[in-house]
Amino acid sequence: MDAAVAAASIKQEALRLGFASCGICRPEFVGDQANYLKQWLEKGFQGSMDFMSRNLEKRTDPRLLAPGVRSIVMVALNYFPPRHQPPKAAQIAYYAYGKDYHLVMKEKLRLLLDYIREKIAPAKGKMVCDTAPFLEKYHAVKAGMGWIGKNTQLIIPGKGSYFFLGALLLDIPLEQEKAQTTNRCGDCNRCIEACPTRALSPQRQLNATRCLSYLTIEYQGELPDFYRETAGNRVYGCDACTQACPWNQQIKPTEIEAFHPSEQILNLTPDAIVAMTEPEFDARFHESAIHRIGLKQLKRNVIIE
Repeated sequence: MDAAVAAASIKQEALRLGFASCGICRPEFVGDQANYLKQWLEKGFQGSMDFMSRNLEKRTDPRLLAPGVRSIVMVALNYFPPRHQPPKAAQIAYYAYGKDYHLVMKEKLRLLLDYIREKIAPAKGKMVCDTAPFLEKYHAVKAGMGWIGKNTQLIIPGKGSYFFLGALLLDIPLEQEKAQTTNRCGDCNRCIEACPTRALSPQRQLNATRCLSYLTIEYQGELPDFYRETAGNRVYGCDACTQACPWNQQIKPTEIEAFHPSEQILNLTPDAIVAMTEPEFDARFHESAIHRIGLKQLKRNVIIE
């Protein structure tokens, strides 16, 4: 099948499967992004996330990650919830309101790969969803889907930034998109100003060691003193910078029911977490991204005045 026709067909099927956006780019060395990543690591902004400094060769060149790859299909899944927790609840980041995104994304990527193999070509493909040394946001920009905002997140024009990103690394040629070269943040600094710990810089760099998402999810040590002063009733992640972004003010909630919040999430309180037992934690969060941090860490994150 012609590369342009095949690309159009794949994008159409991706939208039918429920992806909010789809773009295609070529696998190449990431160029200046490799220097940006190196400088970020040298500053120690990754904190205890040692995996960010491993497999740098593969992370900066997808041809090493998936030998034989000729095209990268990037997709985005909207997770913006139709309902939100009340202010006094134990605040959970929107992305963790529903079912673990790895499970949902992988199933949809598998369906898209099955379609490609059935309708396009008997392609060999590697599925990626935050599960491999791969720069998802960089390749989404290269695939024409959006730009990187000052909060270091991908912003898709007219759709905002509440997205999970996934990729198919394929060994078939496909027509690529024109990279997104226009940054449309302008003079706006609302995300930087909204960050409660000042973890964002105007240079589009995130100091993870000051980020509440990192501290509540990735970091396993004793929380720094400034945490008590800034976390409030957040117990898992932080949406402050995305909530402040003008591009997220009039977006549509996700239609993927797996990402809709349960009553248990909506009404979760700090006191309920403190009193929670391991069996209760497993029963409530066994299909949630929250389960990964364990009950002990979730309790650590709770501030009881």
